[in-house]
Amino acid sequence: MIGDRLKKLRGKMSQEDAAKKIGISRARLSHYETGRSEPDSEILGRLAKFYNVTTDYLITGKTSIDNAELSDKDEKDIAKRMEEFRKDLTKQDGLSFNGEPMSKEAIESLAEAMEYAFRQTQRINKKYIPKKYRDKD
Repeated sequence: MIGDRLKKLRGKMSQEDAAKKIGISRARLSHYETGRSEPDSEILGRLAKFYNVTTDYLITGKTSIDNAELSDKDEKDIAKRMEEFRKDLTKQDGLSFNGEPMSKEAIESLAEAMEYAFRQTQRINKKYIPKKYRDKD
């Protein structure tokens, strides 16, 4: 849903600030975020430009990188990297962020973000490595 993606992209910025920068009213942005209305193509373009994403991402939630398929070998490699990353996180005594100890939820959130990064990196590498240099599965 477009509204969910808009809320996520806005992050901690207020609706008022985001709406001003996009050039729409706060109420209108709120309607888009709650799904009460859908932006027209002109507003969709402004939203995409402001949030530095494609209109395709706003509509479908997918990027062109998301369309690259990962093989079973890729999935195993990602799982192995994630296992090592999680071990490293749990080994750390007093793991902190901005001087504050990280909660279990924060550590899990970090792990999820890293898994996303591993997957995107794998997709990007698949996309740009010439076929003759790719490992055969």
